[in-house]
This record gives sequence, structure tokens and C-alpha cells, in this order.
Amino acid sequence: MNIAELLRQSESRQPSGHSIVVDGGEPPSHGDSQFRDPLFRLRSRAQQALFDRLGNRLFDPEMSEEQLHAHVVRELDEILSAEATQLSNDERRSMVRSIGADVLGLGPIEQFLSDPTVTEVMVNSNDAIFIERAGRLQLTGAQFMTAQHVRQVIEKIVAAVGRRIDESSPLVDARLPDGSRVNAVIPPLAVDGPMLTIRKFAKTALTTADLVRTGMVPGEAVEFLEGCVRDHQNILISGGTGSGKTTLLNVLSSFIPEQERIVTIEDAVELRLDQRHVIRLEARPPNLEGKGQISIRDLVRNSLRMRPDRIVVGEVRGGEALDMLQAMNTGHEGSLSTLHANTPRDALSRLETMVLMAGLDLPARSIREQIASAVNLMVHLSRMGDGSRRVTEIAEITGIEGDTITLSTLFGFDHRDASATAGSGRAGPRIGALRATAAGTRFMERVHSRRAGAPDGLARAFPGSDVREDRC
Repeated sequence: MNIAELLRQSESRQPSGHSIVVDGGEPPSHGDSQFRDPLFRLRSRAQQALFDRLGNRLFDPEMSEEQLHAHVVRELDEILSAEATQLSNDERRSMVRSIGADVLGLGPIEQFLSDPTVTEVMVNSNDAIFIERAGRLQLTGAQFMTAQHVRQVIEKIVAAVGRRIDESSPLVDARLPDGSRVNAVIPPLAVDGPMLTIRKFAKTALTTADLVRTGMVPGEAVEFLEGCVRDHQNILISGGTGSGKTTLLNVLSSFIPEQERIVTIEDAVELRLDQRHVIRLEARPPNLEGKGQISIRDLVRNSLRMRPDRIVVGEVRGGEALDMLQAMNTGHEGSLSTLHANTPRDALSRLETMVLMAGLDLPARSIREQIASAVNLMVHLSRMGDGSRRVTEIAEITGIEGDTITLSTLFGFDHRDASATAGSGRAGPRIGALRATAAGTRFMERVHSRRAGAPDGLARAFPGSDVREDRC
């Protein structure tokens, strides 16, 4: 029996308080009675005794899953035999399976990782586990046994992707096998004990139909963006934390034609592209001696020697911004990336600051000229009050006037438009809709003139409204 089967069998036998989720502050009161239940206390003692007896052998890379499972079951049988409490055979088997799921899997958070409605799991301490569901934070009744239990789960995750976490390197970014993003912090940086944050990814990559159905972006805007990707427009996606930037980047990347060579560059691999000609590169942190680090900037520069048709950078956050702009300006059109910002104008300011982080003393005018020449489109996402993620602006960089980069809004978010909320029928107040502007018509004339395969009826997305310009 493999670990996945063990976990599936144990889910129905987990103590009920480990599956109850409540909004707001406190676990449900009936969950407290469970902690006074003799069987739960026995389970807690047995699991702690197992950790004490096995220690680091639980993470021995030389042991197969079957060997580790057999070892855990054997030790648990001995521990339970030493307990005075009388258990029936069914209770004994159920407890062994339940504890085995905690020990061999990811403990009490395993149930949330397998729940498709949960988008984020946050472990603040061994007895405070939060989740995000439908854009709302919720405190669960689940708990780790001890802070050391949290630490062991963290070490198991990071070891699987060849990374490390210890007192000399007390924070790490990693990923789960399904691509879910992991961040962990341990003491001395984490004052209250080890902390773990997991941003889950869907088991299957979202499609354009999913984005339209959930209301992230309307159909005409998706058509427009698809035409722009096929037309080799350089696109930057901006937005706050958790606004859906990587999700949208993955969908836009899927529009790249099959025959083109794509190089993706990420801190931790998250993108999942279906094209066959995809080269995935991942940054590497320094080793124990502080050597061997390969940064995003190193990978961007190396990718230029790999004959890419497209370069997709998961997130720009430092000096690699300069190398990315230079790539966009030297024949690598159609590149895509994301960055954190509150508005498209803020994104351009951040991009300018990140170029300066490359360590070159470039004048501001020169940097802005490079940005205006390299980047064609800005797509901005926001997280709305009801927890949904929306594209709230698509803007074209039209050039530079004096020292000011000019933006022309092609699609703007109308907060007064109550005709389209979330396409999924989400309950709650109307929050507006993304609407095209007249500026898009002139933009699409240039797209069609290049005969890049943009949909024939795309110009119908742009009504005759006034052109709006922002200045950054």
C-alpha cells in the first residue's frame, strides 16, 4: 500500500475536529470536547512517542515509502501495546492509519491540500492553522502535535526539491509536487515557532473558459489578449499579492503557438504549459557554504543564448528587470512577465526602480525610454471586496513625452456597471465590469495590419467611447 492510498483510507477516520472549519476567530466549541476525549489523548501520546522514537529516521532518503510505512506501523503497534487503554481491533487499525497519515504525509494540513475549494493554507503555529476559501480567511480546528512536528513537515517539503532550511538559512521558498507555492520561516526569524504558507494551484491548469466563467476577465478581453500574444506583444502583468497574476500568466502563455521555442524562468516552478517546445529554468539558492547560487538574473542572461522565441519570467523583482528589457528590445518580442504593484503606473515606477537594482548608474530618462520601447501592454489585476480576482485595466504604453511614459487605457474597469458581476453567479454586491474604450480600435488596426492571426471579429469589442490617457 502506498502513501496516497494510506491517506485516502485515513481521511474518513480522522478525528472530527480536524475537519471542521469556522469563519472568524475560534474553533467550534464541540471541537474542544474532542481534545478531552480519551481516544484523542491516546492518539496524541502515541504520535508524540512515535516522533520521539523515530526522530530523523522518518526522513531517511534511503528508505522507500513501503519500508518507511512498515517501520511506522511496527513502531505504532509497540507503542499502543504498551498503553493501558484497551482498544478493539478496528479502533487500533483506525488509529494506526490516522497517525500514519499524519506522520508520512503532511500532517493535519493534508486534508486541506486535497480540498479543491481551499486556495491557501497558513500555519501560524502548531495550534493555529488558517485556510483561504472563496477569498475569505478561516480559522480551522486542525492542529499539529508540537512545533517540532511543523518543523519536520517543513523539512520534508524543502528536502524534496533540493533546498534546505536551518538556523543559518531560516527562510525558504519551495514547491509541492503539484506546483503549489511554499514559503517557510523558522526561528530565530519566526518568533512564535515555525510558520508555513502554501498557495495551492489547481490540479489542472485553468483555461480561458474558466477565467470567463469566474468573472476574472470578460470574453472580449480574452480574445484581445490572445491576439496580442500571437502578435508578439511584450506584456507585463501587475497586481497585488494573491490577485491572480501567475494564473493569468499561465493562460496567456498557453496562447503562444506550438511551433515556437519557449523558455520559462522562475524562482520556484509554477507555470504549466502544454506546448511541447518548453524549456523550464528554476533559480537555485546558495549551498551550505554560501556558494552556488543561480539567480533569476543569471537565468535571464543565459536564456538569451538558448535561441528562445519567447521568454516568460514568472516574476520580476530585482536587477533582472534590466536584462528582461534589453531582451525585449533586441529581438525577443512576445515576452511575458509579472510584477507586484497597485496600479499600472505604479508598476512602471517599480520597474524603473528594479532596473536601478542592477547596479548600473543609468539616467532616469534612459531607463524610461527603454521601458517605453520594450513594453507594449500592461494588464492589471485587483482583488475585489468579495474575494474575487478581476482584471481591472489593460493599458498600452504609447511612448514617452518629456520624462513621462504615456499610457492609453484600452480596457477600463467601470465600478458603476452592475450588469456583470462574477460569471459564476457569486452572491454579493455588484462590483462592476471591464469595458473596452475607443483607444482599442486604433490599437487593433495595428494588430490586424501585421496579420498575426488575431480573430477577425475582435474590433467589435471596442465601442465608440472617449480615449483616456494616464501619465506615469
